[in-house]
Amino acid sequence: RTTWGPWANTYFAIYFTLTGLHALHVIAGALVIAYYWGPGSKMWKTNPEQFTNRIEVSGLFWHFVDLVWIFLFPILYLL
Repeated sequence: RTTWGPWANTYFAIYFTLTGLHALHVIAGALVIAYYWGPGSKMWKTNPEQFTNRIEVSGLFWHFVDLVWIFLFPILYLL
């Protein structure tokens, strides 16, 4: 067994948990954006206002993940 990992101490448990949750949010955001780029773009022809709203909300989500990472990066990697 190695000396670092989620089982080693509380710091590594929190580190791996937060990094894993961040990765899940990035993957979810990428999937949502991919959906809007492909099949979801058909909504532009039928209901452009709702499509625009969905794009704005997904952009807000993406930037929220970026903002969280701006704080997580120094806390996890620099402290």
